[in-house]
Amino acid sequence: MSKWGKIFGAAVGTLGGPLGVLLGLVAGHYALDRDEKPGTANPFDPRGDTNRIAFTIGVIALGAKMAKADGYVSREEVDAFKQVFDVPPDELANVARIFDLARKDVAGYEQYAKQIAAMFKTKPRVLEDLLDGLFFIAKADNIFHPKEEAFLRSVAVIFGFDDADWARIRAGHVGADAADPYVILGLSHTVTDAVLKQTYRRLVRENHPDLLIAQGLPEEFVMVANAKIATINDAYDKVAKQRGIN
Repeated sequence: MSKWGKIFGAAVGTLGGPLGVLLGLVAGHYALDRDEKPGTANPFDPRGDTNRIAFTIGVIALGAKMAKADGYVSREEVDAFKQVFDVPPDELANVARIFDLARKDVAGYEQYAKQIAAMFKTKPRVLEDLLDGLFFIAKADNIFHPKEEAFLRSVAVIFGFDDADWARIRAGHVGADAADPYVILGLSHTVTDAVLKQTYRRLVRENHPDLLIAQGLPEEFVMVANAKIATINDAYDKVAKQRGIN
C-alpha cells in the first residue's frame, strides 16, 4: 500500500473530532495494508503516530480552506500545496479527495484549527511551521489577499500566538526586503549584541527539522522548516551586518 494510503487508512477510527469526520467521508477509499511483512513497522501506526497523522490531515484541510479564502483556488496555490508535501503523481488523486472536500467553502476551518491546536498545545514550533506552510500556499499566486491574511490571523489566534508572535511570523513572509529583521527574530532594535546572538542560536535550535520531526512534524514538511531557518539566518545576517558583528 502507498504511504498516503496508510496515512488515511490509519487515521480512520483513530482521529476524533472534525478531522476524524473529514476522514470518515473518504474512508471507503482506504484500508490499512494487510500484506506487510512480519516485523515490518507501519510508519503511520495510529498507536504511535496519531499526532503526525493529525498534522498531515490538518494541513490538507486548512491548506484547502486557505486556498479558498479569497474566493478562488488558483493552480499556483494547488501546486504550492503539492510542493509543501511533495505528493507523488500517482498519489494526487488520493490527496485530492480530502483537499476537494475541505475546500468547498471557508466555513468550519476554526474547528480543524482548534483540534490541531489542542493536539500540539505543548509544541508551539510545530504549530508555527504549520502556519508557515499556510503562508506558503497563500503567497503562491503572488497575491496576498486581505481575506487570506484575515484567515491566517484567525488561525494564529486559535493556535495561541499573540500579537508579537503574529507580527514576527508575518514579517518572515512579506519579502526579504520589506521585512524588519528584528521583528523576524522577535527582538527590539535596542537589544544587546549578547542577547541577539543568544536569541539567534535558540531560534535555529528550536526550528531544526530533526527536532520538529521528533515532535510530530511529518518529514514531508522539512522544506518549510528549512525555509524558516533560512529566513532566520537572513534576518540575523542583516542585523549583524548593521551592527558590525562578525
